[in-house]
Formats: sequence, C-alpha cells, structure tokens
Amino acid sequence: MIRLDELKQTSPERFTLLFSDGSELKATLNLVTDRFLRAGMEVNGEEYAALKEACACSLCQAHALRLIGSQALSRKGLLDKLVQKGEDPENARRAVDYLAGLGLLNDEDFAGIVVRHYAGKGYGPGRIRAELYRHGVPKELWDDALGGMPEQDEKIDIFVRARLTDPTDKNQIKKIADGLARRGYSWREIKAALERFKAALEDTEWSEQSR
Repeated sequence: MIRLDELKQTSPERFTLLFSDGSELKATLNLVTDRFLRAGMEVNGEEYAALKEACACSLCQAHALRLIGSQALSRKGLLDKLVQKGEDPENARRAVDYLAGLGLLNDEDFAGIVVRHYAGKGYGPGRIRAELYRHGVPKELWDDALGGMPEQDEKIDIFVRARLTDPTDKNQIKKIADGLARRGYSWREIKAALERFKAALEDTEWSEQSR
C-alpha cells in the first residue's frame, strides 16, 4: 500500500500529491474534490495507477479549457493543438469529447465564426473554404456556413477601385483579377466586379459631359 502523505496546493486550481514512496502526482482541484483525496489515505498499486491516469486526464481537460478560453477552435483544431503541445492523444480525445459534451465545443457554431471572420477581411468563398479546411471544420458543415456569408460585392468593388486606374490596361486588369482569385473569388464574380467598375466609370463620364 502507498500512503498519500500530503496534498500541496501550488495554485488555486492545482495540487501536488506527495506519496510515502517518494512519488508525486499533479492534480487539479476538481479531481481532488471529486475523489475526496486527503492526506493519510492509502492506495494499492492498481488504485495508484488509476489515480495517475485520472490525474493526467484531468490536467489535459484543464489544458483544453484554457486553450478554448483564449481562442475559438474546432474539435479537430483543439485535438491537434493538445497533441502538438505534448498531451497524450487518447487523453486529448477524451478532453475534446468532454468539452463537447458540455456544449463548449461546437463545430457548426465555429464554422459560422470562421466564415464571418474571413468574409469581414474581404475573402471570397474559395479562400474561406480553404480556411474552414485549415481550421479542421468537417466538410459537411461548409455549405450551411457559407450560406450565411454576407454579400461581398461591395468589398470586391472597393478592391477594384483602389487598384484599377486604367480599365483599358490589360496587364493591370489581369493583376487585379489574379489578386481577387487569390482571395477566393470566382471568375464570374471578378468579371461582374470589373463590369460594375466600367459601368460606374461610364456613368461618371456621362454626368461630367452633360454638365
């Protein structure tokens, strides 16, 4: 049997468990209270191994909670980040499932956040799909999320007006079209924007001539 000699509180939410054989375990406050851990209690080898695993899982859950508290993440994004930071993959999966079960992780909501964020930066559907993929959003959620995307015509028009000084310059037009394509817009959307620019320019010229 191994005796738990001391529960040393290292922070408001953390404890170090000191055992009679000289071993130590890091634990969260939640684990200490949930398991009624106390100085003087004894555990056998099997119970110690189970407690060690529970400590690792609890710490991983706390780590996961801190991560989603600092930035929005998808389930896959959180899992990948936990593993990258050294967490055991199985513990990471359990932590992700645990937080999802609490409603703190929702890929559908996160997909909407991604779409609104990158649409606000002036990106088109193609680029936003790439961002959804990069952030680990399941593909089956993409269409619904993109369905809520704000109209982007104004942002495309601003992009064109800021760069197109000579609508007869094919090189300039190609450069602008390539830039919009890199931002995720289709050729149909790009062509429509160039036509709107041309129409607006012609209206301005006609108004000036009629004065």
